[in-house]
Amino acid sequence: MLNTVLYDGPDTTPLLIAHGLFGSARNWGVIAKRLSETRPVVAVDMRNHGSSPWYDTQSYQDMAEDLAAVMDRPMDVLGHSMGGKATMVLALQNPNKVNRLVVADIAPVTYSHTQMGPIEAMRRVDLDQITSRADAKAQLGDLAPGVPDFLLQSLDIKEKRWRLNLDVLAAEMDKIIGFPDVTGQFDGPTLFLSGGNSDYVKPDYRPEIKQLFPDAKFAKIPGAGHWVHAEKPWEFEAAVATFLQMA
Repeated sequence: MLNTVLYDGPDTTPLLIAHGLFGSARNWGVIAKRLSETRPVVAVDMRNHGSSPWYDTQSYQDMAEDLAAVMDRPMDVLGHSMGGKATMVLALQNPNKVNRLVVADIAPVTYSHTQMGPIEAMRRVDLDQITSRADAKAQLGDLAPGVPDFLLQSLDIKEKRWRLNLDVLAAEMDKIIGFPDVTGQFDGPTLFLSGGNSDYVKPDYRPEIKQLFPDAKFAKIPGAGHWVHAEKPWEFEAAVATFLQMA
């Protein structure tokens, strides 16, 4: 069972939040707490991340089953990046469990990029020699702005270990950047919410999205990239809240 963090809220439809690759439930703490003003919010650590169990696979079917297992009733669901793909598979395979779906800056397609760079950087860190996050950050090397600080949120200094199953994430990278063959449709309200500076959800992807999610709507947050929720948290939260409260 996945590790979950619950934010109590008024007794209405709960919101389930699934983070992206290398993330954790704690990354969503501020947004989850604010959204819990109108509903209970459950943030999860995905498999092989955070405090959740480590498994030998990172397939989207497995991740979707993990999410379904923590849902004791139909919920609204929000997923970012890898978590967004997992929530899409969840909605397609278990439409009765999902009320409304928010997919943050990802599409149901296979991407050509890889995320092996951060994994290789984390593997380079000599965990036996670090005494602070600053020590580890100095060893991470040349990564995109903001990425080292993001990765370091998953470093347990006391235990001298990453709270990420790097070996499995590396072995399953093709699955993570891909998207499985799934049948069916999710007919419920769906919002694809993207960063205005991101190219993860291109207009060319819309026919494929609409085939799987006929009621899909699209919105962009200006000035934000792929980490749209971290770069523009207030705008992101407002867009999500508005969509979830629509009649």
